[in-house]
Amino acid sequence: MDIIYTMQREMLRRGYSPKTISTYVQCIRNFMKFCKKDMKVITKADIKRYLDKYIDKQCAGNTINVNLNALKFLMEEILGKRVMLKIKYSKVPKTAPIFLTKDEIKKLFDVVENEKHLLILEILYSAGLRVSEVINLRRCDFEFGRGIGWVRKGKGMKDRPFIIAKLLEPKLNKYIENNCNSFDSYLFTGYNGRRLHVRSIQEIVKRAAKKAGIEKNIHPHSLRHSYATHLIENGYDINTIQPLLGHNSAETTMRYVHMANPKMIKVVSPYDNL
Repeated sequence: MDIIYTMQREMLRRGYSPKTISTYVQCIRNFMKFCKKDMKVITKADIKRYLDKYIDKQCAGNTINVNLNALKFLMEEILGKRVMLKIKYSKVPKTAPIFLTKDEIKKLFDVVENEKHLLILEILYSAGLRVSEVINLRRCDFEFGRGIGWVRKGKGMKDRPFIIAKLLEPKLNKYIENNCNSFDSYLFTGYNGRRLHVRSIQEIVKRAAKKAGIEKNIHPHSLRHSYATHLIENGYDINTIQPLLGHNSAETTMRYVHMANPKMIKVVSPYDNL
Protein backbone atom coordinates (compact mmCIF):
# COMPACT_ATOMS: atom_id res chain seq x y z
CA MET A 1 0.00 0.00 0.00
CA ASP A 2 1.27 3.47 -0.93
CA ILE A 3 0.87 5.17 2.45
CA ILE A 4 1.20 8.74 1.17
CA TYR A 5 -1.23 8.27 -1.74
CA THR A 6 -3.77 6.48 0.46
CA MET A 7 -3.53 9.21 3.10
CA GLN A 8 -4.00 11.97 0.52
CA ARG A 9 -7.06 10.27 -0.97
CA GLU A 10 -8.65 9.67 2.43
CA MET A 11 -8.13 13.26 3.52
CA LEU A 12 -9.56 14.55 0.25
CA ARG A 13 -12.58 12.29 0.69
CA ARG A 14 -13.17 13.74 4.15
CA GLY A 15 -12.94 17.32 2.90
CA TYR A 16 -9.62 18.34 4.50
CA SER A 17 -8.17 21.58 3.14
CA PRO A 18 -5.24 21.39 0.67
CA LYS A 19 -3.02 23.12 3.25
CA THR A 20 -3.80 20.53 5.95
CA ILE A 21 -3.25 17.66 3.52
CA SER A 22 0.10 19.08 2.44
CA THR A 23 1.19 19.62 6.06
CA TYR A 24 0.17 16.14 7.23
CA VAL A 25 1.82 14.46 4.25
CA GLN A 26 5.08 16.31 4.89
CA CYS A 27 4.96 15.27 8.56
CA ILE A 28 4.57 11.60 7.56
CA ARG A 29 7.38 11.84 5.01
CA ASN A 30 9.65 13.26 7.72
CA PHE A 31 8.63 10.46 10.07
CA MET A 32 9.35 7.80 7.41
CA LYS A 33 12.85 9.22 6.92
CA PHE A 34 13.41 9.12 10.69
CA CYS A 35 11.92 5.69 11.33
CA LYS A 36 13.04 3.39 8.54
CA LYS A 37 10.49 0.67 9.23
CA ASP A 38 7.47 -0.74 7.50
CA MET A 39 4.67 1.57 8.63
CA LYS A 40 2.57 -1.45 9.59
CA VAL A 41 4.97 -2.39 12.39
CA ILE A 42 5.71 1.01 13.91
CA THR A 43 5.11 1.31 17.63
CA LYS A 44 4.24 3.95 20.20
CA ALA A 45 7.91 4.00 21.15
CA ASP A 46 8.87 4.92 17.56
CA ILE A 47 6.40 7.79 17.58
CA LYS A 48 7.58 9.01 20.96
CA ARG A 49 11.23 8.97 19.85
CA TYR A 50 10.28 11.00 16.77
CA LEU A 51 8.36 13.62 18.76
CA ASP A 52 11.15 13.79 21.36
CA LYS A 53 13.42 14.98 18.56
CA TYR A 54 11.28 18.12 18.20
CA ILE A 55 11.02 18.56 21.96
CA ASP A 56 14.84 18.36 22.29
CA LYS A 57 15.17 21.05 19.63
CA GLN A 58 12.69 23.20 21.61
CA CYS A 59 10.41 23.48 18.58
CA ALA A 60 7.16 25.43 18.86
CA GLY A 61 4.13 23.72 20.36
CA ASN A 62 2.28 23.97 17.04
CA THR A 63 5.02 21.97 15.30
CA ILE A 64 4.84 19.16 17.85
CA ASN A 65 1.05 19.09 17.82
CA VAL A 66 0.68 18.95 14.05
CA ASN A 67 3.16 16.07 13.84
CA LEU A 68 1.29 14.21 16.57
CA ASN A 69 -2.05 14.76 14.82
CA ALA A 70 -0.65 13.60 11.47
CA LEU A 71 0.72 10.42 13.06
CA LYS A 72 -2.55 9.71 14.86
CA PHE A 73 -4.42 10.08 11.57
CA LEU A 74 -2.00 7.70 9.88
CA MET A 75 -2.18 5.08 12.62
CA GLU A 76 -5.90 5.17 13.33
CA GLU A 77 -7.52 6.13 10.03
CA ILE A 78 -5.16 4.60 7.47
CA LEU A 79 -3.56 1.64 9.23
CA GLY A 80 -6.55 0.90 11.48
CA LYS A 81 -4.44 0.64 14.63
CA ARG A 82 -5.78 2.01 17.89
CA VAL A 83 -2.73 3.62 19.41
CA MET A 84 -3.35 5.05 22.85
CA LEU A 85 -0.73 7.75 22.78
CA LYS A 86 -0.33 9.03 26.33
CA ILE A 87 1.51 12.10 25.15
CA LYS A 88 0.33 15.44 26.44
CA TYR A 89 -0.15 18.03 23.74
CA SER A 90 2.42 20.76 23.93
CA LYS A 91 0.84 23.98 25.09
CA VAL A 92 0.80 26.74 22.51
CA PRO A 93 1.49 30.14 24.07
CA LYS A 94 -1.56 32.39 23.79
CA THR A 95 -0.39 35.68 22.39
CA ALA A 96 -2.65 38.63 21.73
CA PRO A 97 -3.23 39.19 18.00
CA ILE A 98 -1.64 42.31 16.53
CA PHE A 99 -4.24 44.76 15.29
CA LEU A 100 -4.32 48.35 14.08
CA THR A 101 -6.28 51.24 15.52
CA LYS A 102 -8.80 52.97 13.25
CA ASP A 103 -6.36 55.86 12.76
CA GLU A 104 -3.61 53.43 11.78
CA ILE A 105 -5.94 51.76 9.27
CA LYS A 106 -6.56 55.16 7.64
CA LYS A 107 -2.81 55.89 7.56
CA LEU A 108 -2.15 52.52 5.95
CA PHE A 109 -4.75 53.07 3.22
CA ASP A 110 -3.65 56.66 2.56
CA VAL A 111 -0.13 55.67 1.46
CA VAL A 112 -1.18 52.99 -1.07
CA GLU A 113 -1.27 54.53 -4.55
CA ASN A 114 -1.87 51.39 -6.62
CA GLU A 115 -5.64 50.97 -7.14
CA LYS A 116 -5.63 47.18 -7.04
CA HIS A 117 -3.34 46.99 -4.02
CA LEU A 118 -5.51 49.42 -2.09
CA LEU A 119 -8.66 47.47 -2.94
CA ILE A 120 -7.06 44.26 -1.66
CA LEU A 121 -6.28 45.89 1.69
CA GLU A 122 -9.75 47.45 1.88
CA ILE A 123 -11.42 44.07 1.32
CA LEU A 124 -9.18 42.35 3.87
CA TYR A 125 -10.23 44.90 6.49
CA SER A 126 -13.82 45.71 5.52
CA ALA A 127 -14.88 42.05 5.34
CA GLY A 128 -12.42 40.51 7.82
CA LEU A 129 -11.24 37.95 5.28
CA ARG A 130 -8.21 35.69 5.46
CA VAL A 131 -5.60 36.35 2.77
CA SER A 132 -6.22 32.88 1.30
CA GLU A 133 -9.91 33.79 0.98
CA VAL A 134 -9.17 37.06 -0.81
CA ILE A 135 -6.96 35.50 -3.48
CA ASN A 136 -9.71 32.98 -4.26
CA LEU A 137 -12.46 35.56 -4.77
CA ARG A 138 -14.17 35.46 -8.16
CA ARG A 139 -16.58 37.80 -9.87
CA CYS A 140 -19.42 35.32 -9.32
CA ASP A 141 -18.92 35.47 -5.54
CA PHE A 142 -20.48 38.94 -5.25
CA GLU A 143 -24.19 39.66 -4.83
CA PHE A 144 -24.31 43.45 -4.89
CA GLY A 145 -28.11 43.46 -4.80
CA ARG A 146 -27.98 41.88 -1.35
CA GLY A 147 -24.81 43.65 -0.22
CA ILE A 148 -22.94 40.41 0.40
CA GLY A 149 -20.13 38.33 -1.02
CA TRP A 150 -19.28 34.66 -0.54
CA VAL A 151 -16.19 32.87 0.69
CA ARG A 152 -16.21 29.54 -1.13
CA LYS A 153 -14.64 26.55 0.60
CA GLY A 154 -12.91 28.63 3.26
CA LYS A 155 -11.28 27.21 6.37
CA GLY A 156 -12.90 23.85 7.15
CA MET A 157 -14.09 23.72 3.51
CA LYS A 158 -17.15 25.81 4.41
CA ASP A 159 -18.96 28.51 2.45
CA ARG A 160 -19.89 31.67 4.35
CA PRO A 161 -21.18 35.13 3.47
CA PHE A 162 -19.35 38.37 4.15
CA ILE A 163 -20.59 41.96 4.17
CA ILE A 164 -19.69 44.29 1.32
CA ALA A 165 -19.01 47.71 2.87
CA LYS A 166 -21.43 50.27 1.40
CA LEU A 167 -18.65 52.82 0.87
CA LEU A 168 -16.58 50.22 -1.00
CA GLU A 169 -19.38 48.89 -3.22
CA PRO A 170 -19.17 51.45 -6.10
CA LYS A 171 -15.38 51.15 -6.27
CA LEU A 172 -15.51 47.35 -6.16
CA ASN A 173 -18.22 47.21 -8.80
CA LYS A 174 -16.23 49.45 -11.14
CA TYR A 175 -13.05 47.39 -10.61
CA ILE A 176 -14.87 44.15 -11.41
CA GLU A 177 -16.39 45.61 -14.60
CA ASN A 178 -12.97 46.79 -15.80
CA ASN A 179 -10.87 43.79 -14.79
CA CYS A 180 -12.99 40.61 -14.75
CA ASN A 181 -13.77 39.38 -18.24
CA SER A 182 -15.88 36.37 -17.33
CA PHE A 183 -18.36 35.49 -14.60
CA ASP A 184 -15.91 33.11 -12.91
CA SER A 185 -12.77 35.27 -13.33
CA TYR A 186 -10.54 35.67 -10.32
CA LEU A 187 -10.85 39.12 -8.80
CA PHE A 188 -7.12 39.65 -8.34
CA THR A 189 -4.51 38.31 -10.74
CA GLY A 190 -0.79 38.85 -11.24
CA TYR A 191 1.16 39.92 -14.32
CA ASN A 192 0.82 36.44 -15.81
CA GLY A 193 -2.96 36.57 -15.57
CA ARG A 194 -3.02 33.88 -12.91
CA ARG A 195 -4.46 34.14 -9.41
CA LEU A 196 -2.46 36.43 -7.15
CA HIS A 197 -0.08 34.72 -4.71
CA VAL A 198 -0.29 35.08 -0.91
CA ARG A 199 3.29 36.36 -0.79
CA SER A 200 2.39 39.25 -3.08
CA ILE A 201 -0.24 40.48 -0.60
CA GLN A 202 2.16 40.02 2.29
CA GLU A 203 4.62 42.30 0.50
CA ILE A 204 1.90 44.88 -0.21
CA VAL A 205 1.06 45.08 3.50
CA LYS A 206 4.70 45.17 4.54
CA ARG A 207 5.58 48.02 2.15
CA ALA A 208 2.47 50.03 3.06
CA ALA A 209 3.14 49.71 6.81
CA LYS A 210 6.72 50.91 6.35
CA LYS A 211 5.62 53.84 4.22
CA ALA A 212 2.90 54.79 6.73
CA GLY A 213 5.41 54.72 9.61
CA ILE A 214 3.58 51.91 11.41
CA GLU A 215 6.10 50.13 13.63
CA LYS A 216 3.88 47.20 14.58
CA ASN A 217 4.88 43.90 12.99
CA ILE A 218 1.74 43.56 10.90
CA HIS A 219 0.76 41.16 8.13
CA PRO A 220 -2.44 40.61 6.10
CA HIS A 221 -4.09 38.74 8.97
CA SER A 222 -3.64 41.84 11.15
CA LEU A 223 -6.36 43.52 9.08
CA ARG A 224 -8.73 40.66 9.95
CA HIS A 225 -7.81 41.08 13.63
CA SER A 226 -8.50 44.82 13.29
CA TYR A 227 -11.89 44.15 11.68
CA ALA A 228 -12.98 41.91 14.57
CA THR A 229 -11.62 44.24 17.25
CA HIS A 230 -13.33 47.28 15.76
CA LEU A 231 -16.66 45.44 15.49
CA ILE A 232 -16.43 44.72 19.23
CA GLU A 233 -15.57 48.37 19.92
CA ASN A 234 -18.61 49.38 17.86
CA GLY A 235 -20.86 47.38 20.16
CA TYR A 236 -21.53 44.18 18.20
CA ASP A 237 -21.79 40.97 20.23
CA ILE A 238 -19.95 37.67 19.87
CA ASN A 239 -22.94 35.84 18.35
CA THR A 240 -23.04 38.39 15.53
CA ILE A 241 -19.31 38.43 14.85
CA GLN A 242 -18.55 34.70 15.09
CA PRO A 243 -20.25 33.62 11.82
CA LEU A 244 -18.78 36.61 9.97
CA LEU A 245 -15.30 35.42 10.90
CA GLY A 246 -16.12 31.78 10.16
CA HIS A 247 -15.11 30.61 13.65
CA ASN A 248 -16.36 27.20 14.78
CA SER A 249 -16.05 28.15 18.42
CA ALA A 250 -17.20 31.31 20.19
CA GLU A 251 -14.09 30.93 22.37
CA THR A 252 -11.92 31.83 19.37
CA THR A 253 -13.93 35.01 18.80
CA MET A 254 -13.88 35.89 22.53
CA ARG A 255 -10.20 36.86 22.43
CA TYR A 256 -11.19 40.06 20.60
CA VAL A 257 -13.41 41.03 23.53
CA HIS A 258 -10.40 40.90 25.82
CA MET A 259 -8.49 43.11 23.40
CA ALA A 260 -11.18 45.71 22.80
CA ASN A 261 -13.52 45.78 25.78
CA PRO A 262 -14.10 49.52 26.40
CA LYS A 263 -14.57 48.95 30.15
CA MET A 264 -11.11 47.40 30.33
CA ILE A 265 -9.59 50.29 28.40
CA LYS A 266 -11.09 52.85 30.83
CA VAL A 267 -9.76 51.13 33.96
CA VAL A 268 -7.36 53.41 35.84
CA SER A 269 -4.34 51.84 37.50
CA PRO A 270 -4.40 52.12 41.32
CA TYR A 271 -0.89 53.54 41.03
CA ASP A 272 -2.40 56.69 39.48
CA ASN A 273 -4.50 57.25 42.60
CA LEU A 274 -1.73 56.97 45.17
